[in-house]
Amino acid sequence: MTTAPDTTEPARRDAPGAARRDAPGAARRRGPLTVGDQVQLTDPKGRMHTITLEAGRQFHTHRGILEHDTLIGGPEGVVVTVGTTEYLALRPLLSDYVLSMPRGAQVVYPKDAGQVVQMADIYPGAHVVEAGVGSGALSMSLLRAVGEHGRLSSYERRSEFASIAQANVERFFGGPHPAWRVTVGDLATALVDDPHDREVDRVVLDMLAPWEVLDAVAAALRPGGVLCCYVATTTQLSSTVEALRASGRFTEPQSWESMVRGWHVEGLAVRPEHRMVAHTGFLTTARLMAPGVAPPVRRRRPSKGMTETVESLTSKGPHRPDLP
Repeated sequence: MTTAPDTTEPARRDAPGAARRDAPGAARRRGPLTVGDQVQLTDPKGRMHTITLEAGRQFHTHRGILEHDTLIGGPEGVVVTVGTTEYLALRPLLSDYVLSMPRGAQVVYPKDAGQVVQMADIYPGAHVVEAGVGSGALSMSLLRAVGEHGRLSSYERRSEFASIAQANVERFFGGPHPAWRVTVGDLATALVDDPHDREVDRVVLDMLAPWEVLDAVAAALRPGGVLCCYVATTTQLSSTVEALRASGRFTEPQSWESMVRGWHVEGLAVRPEHRMVAHTGFLTTARLMAPGVAPPVRRRRPSKGMTETVESLTSKGPHRPDLP
């Protein structure tokens, strides 16, 4: 099953004096709240509830009832009272939406999605291939980055995950995104058979064994293009990095993880929060070499501390009979 975007080539630059056209979903992010808009209600304890506005509908809590019509037509950033509890009403940010939307598979956390967009250099107009759509969290960040003039080709093995992801993306953007095409199938074979995904700029893999599809990725990626892999465990990380090195077609892989720690700030009481978003996954990036060109061998000098340790272990010292 493949969902294809509009193949009409859009104008790359508006003519002088032409009316400005909003990017997909932008109109839903500004102006008065209307029917179909999502609203995030936050109580004084920071608990959030996301509702979709409908005329005549009600939001029920143990504190009371909120009429949707109270919010429709008004601005966001208002405070509404339900019983004795005040709720702050705002449109949810993308980072809020991905953590509250329906899930088929585990989502890529906002902190990792931001790293993918930045470190994989996802730019407006880029042609990106994504494998492992999951619930669509990373897809939304990639679509925002490539824009309506770019192209995101997403591959997902499981049709139920693809359906959930499509529903989440369309709900957030207010309809199908013109730059997005979803294919249900195995990337290793589907990418090779797809004539639309050639000379792509970036490939993002969120899958169990990215090292198994490196041949297909190398065939689709343009020289200098970036491959970004997202894996959960150290064994997956090791297998991915060593496979990239052994292929001889990619630059030296760079790997890292990100951890986000909030801070409590109240007057002079400034301290780290007791909880943090720590390990969620590892990211690895590498760039494709030109055909027939081998990457330079990466040589690393041992650290000074390691050199001193080796020398101390190998130097001759006084014999100690108590040691073997």
